[in-house]
Amino acid sequence: MSVLELPAVGDAERVAALRQRCRERKWQGWPDDPVLTARSLRASEGIASWQIRKGLLTRDRLAGMPLALDDLELLLGRPAPRPAASAEEEAEARAYLARYPWPGGQNGHCELDRSRLFALGIDGLAGDLRARRDAATGARADTYQSFLYALEGLAALAENAARTAEAAITSAPEWRQAELRAMADSCRRIAHQPPASFRDAIQLLWLTDLGVMYGDSVGLVVPGHLDRTLWPYYEADRLAGRLTRDEALLLIESLYLLVNEYIPDGLAMSVMVGGRDAEGHDVTNELSFLCLEALRRTRLIYPTVGICWHPGTPEELTALAVELIGQGYSTPAFFGDETIQRGLKALGVPPAEACHYINSTCVEITPVGASNVWVASPYFPVCRYLLDEIAAQVESGQPAPDFDSFRERYQQRLAGHIAAAVAEQNELRRQRQAHGGKPLQSLFTRDCVARGRDIDDGGATYNWVECSFVGLANLADSLQVIRAEVYEQRRLTLADLKALLDRDFEGGELERLRFLRGHAKYGNGCADVDAFVGETVAFVRAECARHRMLPDDSPFVPGSFCWIMHEMLGRECGATPDGRRAGFPFADGCGPAQGREEGGPTAAILSTTSWDHSPMIGGAAYNMRFNASLFRSPGALNRLRDLVVTFLRRGGFETQINVVDHETLKRARANPDEYRDLIVRIGGYTDYFTRLSPQMQEEILMRTEFAKL
Repeated sequence: MSVLELPAVGDAERVAALRQRCRERKWQGWPDDPVLTARSLRASEGIASWQIRKGLLTRDRLAGMPLALDDLELLLGRPAPRPAASAEEEAEARAYLARYPWPGGQNGHCELDRSRLFALGIDGLAGDLRARRDAATGARADTYQSFLYALEGLAALAENAARTAEAAITSAPEWRQAELRAMADSCRRIAHQPPASFRDAIQLLWLTDLGVMYGDSVGLVVPGHLDRTLWPYYEADRLAGRLTRDEALLLIESLYLLVNEYIPDGLAMSVMVGGRDAEGHDVTNELSFLCLEALRRTRLIYPTVGICWHPGTPEELTALAVELIGQGYSTPAFFGDETIQRGLKALGVPPAEACHYINSTCVEITPVGASNVWVASPYFPVCRYLLDEIAAQVESGQPAPDFDSFRERYQQRLAGHIAAAVAEQNELRRQRQAHGGKPLQSLFTRDCVARGRDIDDGGATYNWVECSFVGLANLADSLQVIRAEVYEQRRLTLADLKALLDRDFEGGELERLRFLRGHAKYGNGCADVDAFVGETVAFVRAECARHRMLPDDSPFVPGSFCWIMHEMLGRECGATPDGRRAGFPFADGCGPAQGREEGGPTAAILSTTSWDHSPMIGGAAYNMRFNASLFRSPGALNRLRDLVVTFLRRGGFETQINVVDHETLKRARANPDEYRDLIVRIGGYTDYFTRLSPQMQEEILMRTEFAKL
């Protein structure tokens, strides 16, 4: 049989093969080409405007970006290894680039506003930019020109994608040739014109996101609300008979695979479905379900899919999500739409935009298409500050005479760290304004075009900074122990406590166990302990609100999500009064510390939702873990659904669920090669269990495994 007569491959076989290839050729770092970057910057040295030079750099990076395509892929946009350069060339290029100051701060963590691109196409958008440039002067004219150069780079990337598909046609079997022609035609069309089909739209979406990430050196631009962005094209193609449901599903799966090819492990890329529009109407559609169904065959860490849940969310969507979780998928997660919208409105986001948000990677929330929001900037280790306060009071010889005074002094210390962080972030904002520039991202971020300003120069609508307070449950449990042991029962002094903690409870195991088991813990429906979390959140909310961020006096916004920082910060922290040993990870997110939910999932949910989550727009994740055997019993999925809905109706921000038993995790730790595909939820994101650090694996094993629903 000749190559042109090979039979077409089935959808399931195609996805399985691509999934395996994805794991084998996975990027483990961001693709980089210092030689090309240095060449571009050298060529523009005679240009006075840094903004224009950045536009030229984005254009050159995208025009020179090599793409790869194998014999089964249906979407273009997988970066190929860059052309080989000699070690001398690369070293010389890196030495040249070292002359340019690091811009500082954060980037990415956003969903772009692709609406004008999809409506006008690249050529139409370019015409609009030329008109704006010609009507502007000075820095604004330079900014529009930089946007134009960047857009030329995106067009070149799409043309390159078309050529990549065309180059594969002659050696392909006949059935594959038809696919390749359709792929090439689509890329050629979207290089200039608006997307005319579902294929065009999903291909343009990925090339645009990839173009911003690679061209502007931006991290983590997420696909976002696929069911909203792609719906008009899906609906039109389905009505016209040009697209089947299975064909659309395969293209969504192809997008998921490309995301996994490009994004290094250990991060996060989000898709969100469901939710409401500006009038409060549910926006769930058939694509919402397909975005969940695409998880079945891809079974990779990206994307993490989230449901914007509200009381009007169709029961069928909730049921499908719970079914996937019960089958062991670590996603989807559930986001409390009412809680999040309330928090956004409190930050001044109008209702018409508060309904359109994204968890920009893990669980931190940013407005779609209008965000220069920095997230997790920085992480605050609240228990380390507690140890610092204990030490300061003991060493001063004047410890607080009562618990209220002790806590007031601690809060003053925490306030000082918040103020210092604000000053640091504002300095980073100044650096980025002077040395940054992201012309392609700016083009797809409101209101950069209207203002004629780059996103790093104050062009975006929303510029707040989100910080995150790590270890809230450990802090609450520690405060409970201090109140009882030092100030109420007077079983030991603050100096005695410090001595125990300094030696990591060596010679004091009985005291450690008393601290750990002899006092009420957050997560068990104890109002006194739960109040410590609520009061701490209220304090940091008020303290953050006192500060303003550059460039436009935006707020400093709290959160409690952790990513991997509960492990990293815990590793650097000594023993704490809750009985936690030195170096052990802190509790993740807004839930109880590991293994302390003795009252079962309902009590844990009641505790976790006993305080207002809405101010925590910086993210608040609640992890739950259930034994997989539970879901072999009738009615288990319904009971899990009821728990999730209870959490959300009570104002929960976000919950994510692992269904994996303790023994499986232990086997995976002992035999990692046999469990390479085991995926777990961490602190707002998903990862392969076997690639986690030993400390993080232990943290997951220590989490409470609910044995009943």
